[in-house]
Amino acid sequence: MRTFIYIDGFNLYFRLLKDRPALKWLNVKALSVAVLPAQNQVSRVNYYTAHVSGRLDPDAPRRQKAYLGALQSVPEIAIHYGNFLSTEKWAGIVHPPKTKPPVPFTPPFPDVIKVWKTEEKGSDVNLGCHLVRDAFQGSYDAAAVLSNDTDLVEPIRIVTQELGLPVGLIAPVPKPAASLKAVVSFVRHIRPSDLHHAQFPDPIPGTRIRKPVSWV
Repeated sequence: MRTFIYIDGFNLYFRLLKDRPALKWLNVKALSVAVLPAQNQVSRVNYYTAHVSGRLDPDAPRRQKAYLGALQSVPEIAIHYGNFLSTEKWAGIVHPPKTKPPVPFTPPFPDVIKVWKTEEKGSDVNLGCHLVRDAFQGSYDAAAVLSNDTDLVEPIRIVTQELGLPVGLIAPVPKPAASLKAVVSFVRHIRPSDLHHAQFPDPIPGTRIRKPVSWV
């Protein structure tokens, strides 16, 4: 059956890849094929991400560009962009330091510190909208969502319960959110061996696109 895959790129990264640099050169179509039953013929993979900032890591945009180029070498993969924001925020701390915070605070001083807060905006909304739109248009016979974001519960519920189409959950965590499990048609877990076997070649054949050296 024709199957569309919807991948929350940042959820995948922070849940499975951030601490596994050698596995970041990941072919998400190959991964999807590996974890789904043979009856699911993966005809499209929608990958949702945002352009990262180089404020904290000047080389991060270059590494991301290389990876996005690798994804674009696969005809079935489509990349959809949200926005990546970095802002300064005051946040509570567990063990307050001995020093006093700067103005405008006055005694008694709150137990806070200023931190960089990074947020990705738009991907979950885009993913949910596209999942429902494609279902209404009859673009797929089944779908699978790779995420553990509970904001996706309602669009998945609409497709499974109101439109009657199966939507699976490709879980990037051992214990996916109960609210997601309650609305999906099936759950598939990603094993470390699935990540190992779904790596792109280096370089990408027919291109000059290479895996970043820090990911080796």
